[in-house]
Amino acid sequence: MARPLRLGVLTGGGDCPGLNALIRGLVRRGVHEFDHSFVGIENGYMGLVEPELVRPLGVEDTRGILPKGGTILGTSNKANPFSYPVREGTGWVERDVSDQVLRRCEELRLDGLVAIGGDGTLSIAHQLADKGLKVVGCPKTIDNDLSGTDQTFGFDTARLIVTEALDRLHSTAEAHDRVMVVEIMGRHAGFLTLESGIAGGADVILIPEIPYRVESVLETLKRRATRRRSFSIIAISEGAYPEGGALSVLAEAADIPGRGVVRLGGSGKVCADLLARHIDAEIRVTVLGHLQRGGSPSAADRVLATRYGCKVLDLVRDGQWGHMVALRNNEVVPVPLSESRKERRVDVQGDLVRFARSMGIGFGD
Repeated sequence: MARPLRLGVLTGGGDCPGLNALIRGLVRRGVHEFDHSFVGIENGYMGLVEPELVRPLGVEDTRGILPKGGTILGTSNKANPFSYPVREGTGWVERDVSDQVLRRCEELRLDGLVAIGGDGTLSIAHQLADKGLKVVGCPKTIDNDLSGTDQTFGFDTARLIVTEALDRLHSTAEAHDRVMVVEIMGRHAGFLTLESGIAGGADVILIPEIPYRVESVLETLKRRATRRRSFSIIAISEGAYPEGGALSVLAEAADIPGRGVVRLGGSGKVCADLLARHIDAEIRVTVLGHLQRGGSPSAADRVLATRYGCKVLDLVRDGQWGHMVALRNNEVVPVPLSESRKERRVDVQGDLVRFARSMGIGFGD
């Protein structure tokens, strides 16, 4: 029997439904089967840099958290220890404090670290593993864009939320003969928009992988009008952009200390403004925003997150540090953390896009 270990646990990046379910599965199995103890690292990697952001994490702390959204440990997407924002004078500079993170893990007497997050969090975990830290990862994101796994938890819940929103917008769009443009999260990957758009009956689906032409979108709308369909639903990803155009950006990376990525937003308005020049119908834009990331996780996300939380302890037991758990062919398996650094995109020649086209859904190309 392996000796009990003391493991740190952190949740990094944007929150998503299922984080608490994973923490619950991890802690409960870890305590009951292995007699491990856990240290909760608060606010992502920030908890390994700033003082007083750690606390014991036991079975009692996991009671009642299964249906809760968010994360009991808090999170941050501005806490990259390899480019950490530090105020100097009246401004901010970014410093490499990764050695400080390693020292902090030693001070906390951690035998290893469980990092739960998306591409940013797991990429940092991979870098820390290269520096000698014993770390394992669990993939999460509503964007479902990590190449190392077939699906991340959080995606199913977000897909349900967006689908329900599209369902609700159908009735008001039809009542007022309007074109409804719905802006959906996903950054540079169109999985959430594509699958929600199909499930929610969108007439046009615009994703980052297929730059759209306004003329093509107009053709789809006009074709519906000839069938006496006086309203339309356009599902557009926040990362979608017109052919020859650019991404819609709310904030540049340089303006967000510690982020290193731009904040996308506004693609729905760009699309609506382009269409408004050519059609008389009223156009309304709905930005779902953070509604997509909140609320109670679906049953599927609770189960997947629990599987990840339990399985990651097998990696710890087997000494498979520098790996993460992943879903492949419906089996949870270990894969190298390096896989998390590869971004996954919608296969524009795949079945989902092909079948959607065959049903008359427009993609703007």
